[in-house]
Amino acid sequence: MSNYLVAMEAAWLVRDVEEIDDAIGVAVSEAGKRLNNEGLDYVEVEVGATGCPACGEPFDSAFIAADTALVGLALEMEVYNADGEEHASRIAKSEVGGALRDVPLSVVEVVETAEDE
Repeated sequence: MSNYLVAMEAAWLVRDVEEIDDAIGVAVSEAGKRLNNEGLDYVEVEVGATGCPACGEPFDSAFIAADTALVGLALEMEVYNADGEEHASRIAKSEVGGALRDVPLSVVEVVETAEDE
């Protein structure tokens, strides 16, 4: 059994917003509140990054059209005593997906971490 750091991305919809920074703030705040209400305060939430197709430089994953924003959130959590990467991935999606119902969620990366001795 090993420990894993599981990174996920979520697509968060924010309505009635005009500025990217406001949309990002609302999305991170709402996601954090829903996770904390479910006792998942150990899940890290921040805005995701998207690479520029022209230069490759990362920028915040947020887009606004018609006062509605789609914000890409990056979520990370540590999964302990999993049988493998696939098992850790399923555990993380189950935990976070239960708190963030109706929010598209996908696993981006699973990394094995050193066990505490």
